[in-house]
Amino acid sequence: MTPEHVLVPLDGSPLADDALVHALDTFDCRVTVLNVVTPLDSSMSESGVLEPGEQRRASARERADDLVARAEERAAEADRSVETAVETGDPAETIIEYAETHDVDHVVMGGHGGERHELARRLLGTVATTVVTEAPVTVTVVR
Repeated sequence: MTPEHVLVPLDGSPLADDALVHALDTFDCRVTVLNVVTPLDSSMSESGVLEPGEQRRASARERADDLVARAEERAAEADRSVETAVETGDPAETIIEYAETHDVDHVVMGGHGGERHELARRLLGTVATTVVTEAPVTVTVVR
């Protein structure tokens, strides 16, 4: 079945970028890019290392806005457009919830995050694993 609405979660990693390129090249339908900002008090954020504060919140939002703006530019280079969304929450839960509530019928995502840190790579790999096993739609993992 050909999808009508593809969701591409972006985390700033090269594999997430590859997932966007794959989605744009493969599917001729509505594409939404989603960045999930992890709450500062989450176990997946670096809140145990850095003090939470307004500056960190603003920085996280600025990074998210930059990621979706870059995705819009990449889509324009391919003569496509994308819808954008920035949500706050647990990454896997937020991706799944977004798919359920926004008529998404296919998710295309990177297999794990960037090169930042071994723990971050394992956690972001866990996001892909959770989405694959719990999403109510088809999930393509780009590696």
